[in-house]
Amino acid sequence: MRLKWMAMILACANWIFGYAQRTECLLEEHWKFIKEDVVGAQLVTYDDTKWETVSVPHDWAIYGPFDRNNDLQNVTVVQNLEKKTSLKTGRTGGLPYVGTGWYRTTFKAPQGKHTTLVFDGAMSEARVYVNGKEVCFWPYGYNSFYCDVTDVVHADGKENMLAVRLENKPQSSRWYPGAGLYRNVHVLSTEKIHVPVWGTQITTPHVGKDFASVCLRTQIEGAGTKELTVVTDILSPEGKVVASKENKGHINHGQPFTQNFLVANPSLWSPESPALYQAVSKIYCEGKLTDTYTTRFGIRSIEFVADKGFYLNGQHRKFQGVCNHHDLGPLGAAVNKSALRHQLSLLKDMGCDAIRTAHNMPAPELVELCDEMGFMMMIEPFDEWDIAKCKNGYHRYFQEWAEKDMVNMLRHYRNHPSVIMWSIGNEVPTQCSPEGYRVAKFLQDICHREDPTRPVTCGMDQVSCVLDNGFAAMIDIPGLNYRTSRYEEAYQRLPQNLILGSETSSTVSSRGVYKLPVQKGFSVLYDDHQCSSYDLEACVWSNIPDIDLALAEDHDWTLGQFVWTGFDYLGEPSPYDKDSWPNHSSMFGIIDLASIPKDRYYLYRSVWNKKAETLHILPHWNWEGHEGTEVPVFVYTSYPSAELFINGKSFGKQTKHGETPENRFRLMWPHAIYEPGEVKVVAYNQAGEPVAEKMIHTAGRPHHIELSTKRESLVSDGKDLAYVTLKIVDKDGRLCPQDGRLVYFQVDGEGRFRAAANGDPTCLDLFHLPQMHVFNGMLTLIVQSGKKEGYIKVKATSPGINAGMLQLKVK
Repeated sequence: MRLKWMAMILACANWIFGYAQRTECLLEEHWKFIKEDVVGAQLVTYDDTKWETVSVPHDWAIYGPFDRNNDLQNVTVVQNLEKKTSLKTGRTGGLPYVGTGWYRTTFKAPQGKHTTLVFDGAMSEARVYVNGKEVCFWPYGYNSFYCDVTDVVHADGKENMLAVRLENKPQSSRWYPGAGLYRNVHVLSTEKIHVPVWGTQITTPHVGKDFASVCLRTQIEGAGTKELTVVTDILSPEGKVVASKENKGHINHGQPFTQNFLVANPSLWSPESPALYQAVSKIYCEGKLTDTYTTRFGIRSIEFVADKGFYLNGQHRKFQGVCNHHDLGPLGAAVNKSALRHQLSLLKDMGCDAIRTAHNMPAPELVELCDEMGFMMMIEPFDEWDIAKCKNGYHRYFQEWAEKDMVNMLRHYRNHPSVIMWSIGNEVPTQCSPEGYRVAKFLQDICHREDPTRPVTCGMDQVSCVLDNGFAAMIDIPGLNYRTSRYEEAYQRLPQNLILGSETSSTVSSRGVYKLPVQKGFSVLYDDHQCSSYDLEACVWSNIPDIDLALAEDHDWTLGQFVWTGFDYLGEPSPYDKDSWPNHSSMFGIIDLASIPKDRYYLYRSVWNKKAETLHILPHWNWEGHEGTEVPVFVYTSYPSAELFINGKSFGKQTKHGETPENRFRLMWPHAIYEPGEVKVVAYNQAGEPVAEKMIHTAGRPHHIELSTKRESLVSDGKDLAYVTLKIVDKDGRLCPQDGRLVYFQVDGEGRFRAAANGDPTCLDLFHLPQMHVFNGMLTLIVQSGKKEGYIKVKATSPGINAGMLQLKVK
């Protein structure tokens, strides 16, 4: 117990070194966990010594095993245009997330303080007990919530017992939701007079180059009728004080304490320059400092102009966005800031500038990173309202809890400059009901009340319904999911004269898999349960990327798009969802489950990333048995034209043109003839001058394992991650694109093996074991730092080829 308490002291170091009035502690280590419904587990006297010891964030289901029988769902998916009920296998990832779990730990609270427990998310139906007493219940697993435990913690400084019961019901999700305390848990202690959780609101009523006005509204609790003094400094991105105010007053009828500031020559927040300010407020009562509260914010303006589109800081732009589920692939739903940063870095290089949190509230770490790294956000809370999509979905709680959930989300994230708009739902069946308009207005009004500065959208897929019943006309920004053929009609009929691609494309592909002959198709099925990476296959309700790219280019009134999806995710293995086990992860991602970009990544990059050269060739060039036959070659490039050479023979020059959407964004040689050797592409600029070239080659026999990572070193915090790319290559270092061998990993030194993934939606290898089959010659292994400085040594072996080794510094 002494070691446990020392660990908590280190985790709560800001109790000693931070502001004495406000302390915050993360409860991470030494939790006890059991996956079963235990009677009496909330009691202080309960013996949990035989339970598993875990760290939080923790996802109990990601360790598997995968099983076809995990959450079988015999359903009709109406939003996918299904007419008949069918057995869905792998719909929620084939992982054992269903069931009940208990977590227990202890914590100390400073004496004489106001104490609050803050949960960033708990999946799901959380019942929280302190010292045997239930202190709160929060059913929605995606939302952050808090519990006032001041009256139940020990006043004498003794340890307090915290117990949390969580339950995931079967058929409660359409994808893998995760399980357990999968986000962080905080203990917050303040004086009686304090700013409550999410207690400030910052707006910027005027934004200009010369100056910006900043309005800070601060909720203060516990003051009663006493006079308060609030002193606030506005700090620039460089940490300099650029504005200050000292105001005295009383809290009138619970209204917030308001202060106004002028900031000269502000640095404006944008994806290209994500400048962040801080408002540091000190609360005094009768000359005594009672609280210090810091609010991070950005200065920027947003406008949505009918017929013209979206303006950020006065500049017209389109959303180049992606939708993402919250799971982190092989890490599951357990949040890790390093993993989120890794994902965002890949998307940033692609030219992505916006994230839709489909279809739920995000982890606060994601929103913080979007602020810092420059991503605009559409934050979305719900996948269903009062009418069910899933038997045990959110509709069970909507009437009582929807407003509470919305208020928590809005107050939590309304100060973040990355947040550009709120979404109130995704493809909800309610959109076609007689009550749909009323329910949508109820939710939109909550957004307007809590945050009048941002517009509201909704992902709508039933276009005929919402155009005819007034639903779409009432929403601030009408968002259409797919249905690109209805864009023009919707624009003409709706009073907003704007259309947002709230969910687009849903192209499906498996990394490194290429099907011949090459042809466009919808919900195409193959015997190997894979999809072609020629990027011409989509689901019956969706389309290939080129359609949405063209719409964004051709019409000012289209606001841009949020592609489904940035990353593959666990569950929803379309088009292999009908009794198609072992498929258990999506194929929608631009980037696969192993964080390896698919070919489609470079198609988007060639259009979206205006600052970098893109020149990418597909497919691979190992086609034994196809000698002398047609193997089409596609090129995704930022240049307007290119010439293809196979073993020195020219197959002609292709130039982008607008006869079809594909010809506008791709260069294609459908009649290229396969022969082993070298494929070279020479790219030309607008003047017809050769400016870049790229080559791929037929690979020889597998020779050795190659390990690489973009991380030069890791931070010794016990959380930092390195994503190590593993390739099977020939003697010349060329990828062997059809290899599928089993590889073993060994990680030694000041770190540990965390997980691995290969991106194969049909592979049942467990993520947490130090071995995995490569998929088309590649996989990713994830290494986590320890808490000491030193080195991590990574070794990968497989019979018959030379081992691969890599060393990482931890500092």
